[in-house]
Amino acid sequence: MKLLSMIAVMCLLIGLWTGWGPFPDHGPGRSYMSGFRGKEAAAAEKGLKAGMIHPDTGKKIKYWVAPMDPAYVRNEPGKSPMGMDLVPVYEKEGEEKESASVIRIDPVTMQNMGVRLARVERKRLVKTIRAYGTITYDERKMYTVNTKFNGWIEKLYVDFVGDKVKKGQPLFDIYSPELVTAQEEYLLAVQQCSSLCGSSYPSIREGAKRLIEASRTRLRYWDLTDEQIKQIESTGKVQKTLTIYSPASGVVIEKDAFEGHYVKLGEHQFVIADLSIIWVDVDIYEYELPWIRRGMSAHMDLSYIPGKRFMGKVLYVYPFLEQKTRTAKLRLEFKNPGYKLKPGMYANVYLKSVIAKSSLVIPQEAVIDSGVRKVVFIYLGKGKFQPREVKIGVEGNENEFQVLKGLHEGEEIVISAQFMLDSESRLREAIQKMLKISDRGPETKKEPSREMQMEGAEVKHPPKTPGAHQHQK
Repeated sequence: MKLLSMIAVMCLLIGLWTGWGPFPDHGPGRSYMSGFRGKEAAAAEKGLKAGMIHPDTGKKIKYWVAPMDPAYVRNEPGKSPMGMDLVPVYEKEGEEKESASVIRIDPVTMQNMGVRLARVERKRLVKTIRAYGTITYDERKMYTVNTKFNGWIEKLYVDFVGDKVKKGQPLFDIYSPELVTAQEEYLLAVQQCSSLCGSSYPSIREGAKRLIEASRTRLRYWDLTDEQIKQIESTGKVQKTLTIYSPASGVVIEKDAFEGHYVKLGEHQFVIADLSIIWVDVDIYEYELPWIRRGMSAHMDLSYIPGKRFMGKVLYVYPFLEQKTRTAKLRLEFKNPGYKLKPGMYANVYLKSVIAKSSLVIPQEAVIDSGVRKVVFIYLGKGKFQPREVKIGVEGNENEFQVLKGLHEGEEIVISAQFMLDSESRLREAIQKMLKISDRGPETKKEPSREMQMEGAEVKHPPKTPGAHQHQK
């Protein structure tokens, strides 16, 4: 009995809510739907359409829209595909003069959406290219030490790689039988010249002078200095070994010389590099090449020396690309006081190029890039926003874009939450287009073309009258 009583109470409550049973005119759901359908029926009876003034509200009707589907728009009342009554949307004051893409947002909604604004500025546009580089030797300041005769190294003065040397510093002593013979020939020529250069016969004097000059030239060709030749001449003694001196100041980066080592002519015994100026090899991307020019300034810093920035310049731009990486190679030049920059180090390189001395600039986050076009939202004031297509140039420093067309200096633009504005603007444009199409009215039916008939599955022809075949030839 208790269960039956509970079921009866529940049925009564449901009847009161839906208007079913003994109280058909009661219930919130029943009364609301019946009232709304009554208004809609009244609107239909009055013949209201888009663009007319609603007599109850006194507002101009823009269109009717489905409550659950904003894309379902009609210019007269009716039913949505879901069976719900269409809801009228009214025009706001002055809205008819605005573009269909202009949207309005109240200040509270703007704050909740996180809309931020910025201004279009005119400023100097600079593009910084960041790349990685490798420090290497200046090829113009590398020197090799070798001999032009065979011999044996008897004494070594510089005996390890990395040792610093100065120009004119002795490197090693070498004994060469050929060099000893050349010295003896020179001394004989000197002795002959002392006795024959004073002869009364010009031919004898000239011959003695030519002989001593030829012997002296031969020693010079073997890299003997004038001081060494004068010493041989003044002492009148043949030197067993010859001292080889450093041709430049720098650091020994290669060494093949050892005491007692037999040296063949032309073999490199030392390689000396002057590190007062170093090169940096840098790879940049192909699209960055237009902003690089020879002689432009360059900055460099290293993780090994934090807080220190070195100044240099672009020395050379290679005229080809790397086929595998599709990158271009640059050669930079930097001074190296104190030899702080060491070949083999990695470096962060910054190349600054002035794109324009005066150009319109906007933040990168203000641009909506669809791949086909670029759009920026302009703030018109009083909560109104309008999308505008722009033409963008080069990307500069601090994530800034150069504006070539579409904006003016001082205009306020949206730099955040513009994607929500873009969706709303697109929806309004689509609604306006749908209304324009619906205003044209139903198109008149046209006879199908021959092509359409051929594409159809079946083509019906009018039946032939009896005897029609008799008139055909």
